[in-house]
Amino acid sequence: MADPHSDTASARLRHDLESAVQGTVAFDAGTRALYTSDASNYRRVPLAVVVPRTVEDCVAAVRVCADHGVSVVPRGGGTSIAGNAIGTGVVIDTSRHLRAIEHIDPVARTATVQPGVVLDDLREATAEHGLTFAPDPSTHSRCTIGGMVGNNACGSHSVAWGTTADNIVSLDVLLSDGTRMTVGSGPAEAEGRAGEIQAALDRLVDTYRAELRTAMPDFRRRVSGYNLDRLLPEKGRHVAAALVGSEGTCVFVLGATVRLVESPPARALAVLGYPDAPAAADAVPSLLTHRPLTVEGINHRMVAALDEHGGPRVPLPDGGAWLLVEIAGEDPEDASGAAETMLADLSAPPSGAAVVVDAAHQKALWRIREEGAGLTQRTPTGREAWSGWEDAAVPPDRLGDYLRDFEALMERHGRFGVVYGHFGDGCLHVRIDFELTEERGRREYRAFMEEAADLVVRYGGSLSGEHGDGQARSELLSRMYPERLVRAFGEFKRLWDPAGLMNPGVIVDPLPLDADVRVGLPLVAGATLAYRTDDGDFGKALRRCSGIGKCRRQSGPGVMCPSYQVTREEKHSTRGRAHLLFEMAGGEVITDGWRSEEVRESLDLCLSCKGCLSDCPADVDMASYKAEFLHQHYRGRVRPAAHYSMGWLPLWARLAGVAPAEANRAAALPGVSRIAKRMAGVAVERDLPAFARTTFTRAYRRRGPRPGGRRVVLWPDTFGNFLHPQVPAAAVRVLEDAGFTVVLPRGQVCCGLTWVSTGQLDVARRVMRRAVRALSPLVEEGLQVVGLEPSCTAALRHDLVELLPGPESERVAGAVHTLSGFLNEFAPEWEPPRVAASALAQVHCHQHAVIGFEDDRRLIARAGIDGEVLDSGCCGLAGDFGFTEGHYEVSTAIGEQELLPRVRAAAPDTLVLADGYSCRTQIEQGTDRRALHLAEVLAGALTTGTESDSRSAPARSEDRAGR
Repeated sequence: MADPHSDTASARLRHDLESAVQGTVAFDAGTRALYTSDASNYRRVPLAVVVPRTVEDCVAAVRVCADHGVSVVPRGGGTSIAGNAIGTGVVIDTSRHLRAIEHIDPVARTATVQPGVVLDDLREATAEHGLTFAPDPSTHSRCTIGGMVGNNACGSHSVAWGTTADNIVSLDVLLSDGTRMTVGSGPAEAEGRAGEIQAALDRLVDTYRAELRTAMPDFRRRVSGYNLDRLLPEKGRHVAAALVGSEGTCVFVLGATVRLVESPPARALAVLGYPDAPAAADAVPSLLTHRPLTVEGINHRMVAALDEHGGPRVPLPDGGAWLLVEIAGEDPEDASGAAETMLADLSAPPSGAAVVVDAAHQKALWRIREEGAGLTQRTPTGREAWSGWEDAAVPPDRLGDYLRDFEALMERHGRFGVVYGHFGDGCLHVRIDFELTEERGRREYRAFMEEAADLVVRYGGSLSGEHGDGQARSELLSRMYPERLVRAFGEFKRLWDPAGLMNPGVIVDPLPLDADVRVGLPLVAGATLAYRTDDGDFGKALRRCSGIGKCRRQSGPGVMCPSYQVTREEKHSTRGRAHLLFEMAGGEVITDGWRSEEVRESLDLCLSCKGCLSDCPADVDMASYKAEFLHQHYRGRVRPAAHYSMGWLPLWARLAGVAPAEANRAAALPGVSRIAKRMAGVAVERDLPAFARTTFTRAYRRRGPRPGGRRVVLWPDTFGNFLHPQVPAAAVRVLEDAGFTVVLPRGQVCCGLTWVSTGQLDVARRVMRRAVRALSPLVEEGLQVVGLEPSCTAALRHDLVELLPGPESERVAGAVHTLSGFLNEFAPEWEPPRVAASALAQVHCHQHAVIGFEDDRRLIARAGIDGEVLDSGCCGLAGDFGFTEGHYEVSTAIGEQELLPRVRAAAPDTLVLADGYSCRTQIEQGTDRRALHLAEVLAGALTTGTESDSRSAPARSEDRAGR
């Protein structure tokens, strides 16, 4: 058969796939680049990518590939850490469209789902019946059921309910030859190809019965290899369970019927502190006698990493390592009582212990554990750490000794890693600072992996306890299993896939564990920004994305990633963009470097919301990467019109401020407005902002500062100065009431954000240099700077030191505060006016990412406001993004996910708080409500002396220049 990668063979394959498949068939460089990696260390370039719309599309695609002799790689959420979901054939991504929960039977406690169903979606649907699907890996917000079946995923609660294989009823599977069949447990009669397989499975069991009973480690987390022991009669001859964990090497999973369990009515979380991780591991066997739901291990380095990442400090008992032990009960008191009984029964008491009943505290503790893979990607000294020896497991009663020997192994090799994981099942996670970017380091990686494999085998363990073998561990299976059992694995695969087309190179006939290492690809990309946390190395910054895919979540707290949430396309996720930039810098698949249209297209729907800067455990900063790319991409070239209009908004606002009424009237003329929008690259659906009659700075300088108080600098951002001057005026009123004298920087100043977000970094640097010159003398005098517009405040705190690194910029950035942050820190005794009202508060993305909202929560509470802080993510407008031509539909869809419906549903007397100009604009243009800056609410209450009369109301424009 012809080489499938030849131009002729590839063209024929493309023709046949496009003829047979309704969904997307992609052979372009950009799409192939997106799928070169998963969440592992490995990189393999696919021939093509298929995104099926229906299950029938999967059937058609696999059959076409078989006809052409092309391999197939099934893929779910792409969160595989062992290199299970990449390959050089056709990758079939089920995660976008195959998301139907077809049936839930609460009596039989089963659910039938398509392979692309996200675990959290299934759990939400089954919760209505008091049921849940038990396996719960930390990627539950984006992993798919098909992927969980492929990897035999487990999670924190496997102590109580087992692995995916323990919770499978049946599978709807497709073979590479086009045969479709349903497999389950027990004896089955079948004809044709299915009958042949049934008979062959019986012969396989007869041949290897002794090995299946004695050579396969008999503990829950034995995930490596095939689950052939599930075919034994005493284990129910469970063919579906035997296929779980086969990593797409035998069959393509088209659907699954899974077993559901009853969710406990109440849970308590006991936190036990120990001197170190081995000591914590020693305590596990005695804890297991109390039948906990989970026994998870974390250590002090993970807690420190979360602190550095900006997470809230979590109270913990004394210790250097901790066990999180969850206990079920009929009600909270019963659960807490069971936890206390467990603590009292321990023969070896921990260093400290506490039973946590507060839901927020429990959530914060689980966050440490769930974000471990991202939090441990850098060592305390800043070295890069990698997966590979990621999830080995041993019987829990041998965990402590194994862990001591494993730490000694790392020390002998001069390696560092943070150990955490599912201690109750003997499964450890660790990321180790291998030097994978160098050939010598990859040789050391191989040597370590081989020694680590031998160590875990000596303890009767499994090379993988959760993530599967993939390319990382398949080569080592011969160290774990006897030769006859390895031979049985090969025979099992060939029963299902005689042509060897299903995910080749994994488990059977394995690829070398030190081949195809992604970070070994040399990256060539000069950069403009400082990348201070990456030693000024843009390539190192791009390697931050490990592919764990938190940016692909569809719901839940946080901001990241708004464009993916409404498109569900990989290229519009933070991970997808990071992979494209990586491939651009590598130059093999995307060959035109900074001029790449594939990268530009992917970044076009990036809102530069900075959500990934805070929400991504690996601190990916896509807003900065986008600014860098646009700067390089358009260097010496004509830019989009929006870059000249909205990118230069501060200049146009200053010019319009000379005659605002005339500017507003011109913009309001129907014909003129439409033409002007087209010329400026502005979405015609958007209302242009109206300029105020007079600027805030002009009015304030006429009025003059009120003397006598401690001086504070108020930053006059473009939005407040020219568009909403009532906001800085209100802030002056509040600051003066708190005893301060407000001063303004001299001259025309700007934070430079609009130029940063459009990638005009040379201009942004000049603008920021002026800002530093204006602020530095004031900061040297000891004055603090208050910013009112969150995006501008965040720019002064974060972007300033990236574009103008140095001590002067750092001093200025360190003096910048939000209004709430300043008042809480420097006027703690000030009594805010009482605002007897309820409120919905929308947090600006840049504030969420760079500064946080805790100070605002405190000030809102101090003012007596009954505030609900929405965790609805980005508003969707995001500065210039929502105004740019071609973005209106996505911008609106993001707002409609939660923010706009919640505002419309709010009672008429409920305040709507939004400090961000973009957020207020999106709310005003998307609802009939007017959102207010917190400064306006507080100033309104000061004016009335009782409660604020600045209630959220239909939008009005009395404070703006006439049209």
